[in-house]
Amino acid sequence: MTTLIKLDNVNKHYGDFQALTHVNLKIEEGEVVCVIGPSGSGKSTMIRCINLLEVYDKDGIITVEDIKVEKGRNLKKVRADVGMVFQNFNLFPHLNILENVMLSPVKSKGLNKEKAKAIAIDLLGKVGIAEQADKYPSQLSGGQQQRVAIARALAMEPKALLFDE
Repeated sequence: MTTLIKLDNVNKHYGDFQALTHVNLKIEEGEVVCVIGPSGSGKSTMIRCINLLEVYDKDGIITVEDIKVEKGRNLKKVRADVGMVFQNFNLFPHLNILENVMLSPVKSKGLNKEKAKAIAIDLLGKVGIAEQADKYPSQLSGGQQQRVAIARALAMEPKALLFDE
């Protein structure tokens, strides 16, 4: 099996507060991992460190397919391979659902709009909301917005998906 994500002795401090303490984790390709714990235990901080949305302390190492996750280096590659679904979904309110799902493949991967639209429609169908494609995020329930966020993350064809729930 291929190791997809690996955390070695990862620490994260916010001033004097230590949010992550010597975290070691190895996730193999195809594996599903759930991190469960009380509010404030560092779950969100850990997954945000994997995508470098939070900078972890220098004494630890995070790798995604043997690529070290570090500030200023390899970040675009890591973020292309590791999708993220946020707690508040982060959908663009001025774009309809279809446009939200199409945006990253067009802007980040350089797909033409026709191909991105076909992928987006397919993914919206897979998450059960294709009929909502012309609506805006404010017109959807929280659960529907979450499904749009999942479709948007899948549209980039990531090797791993991180869910901050």
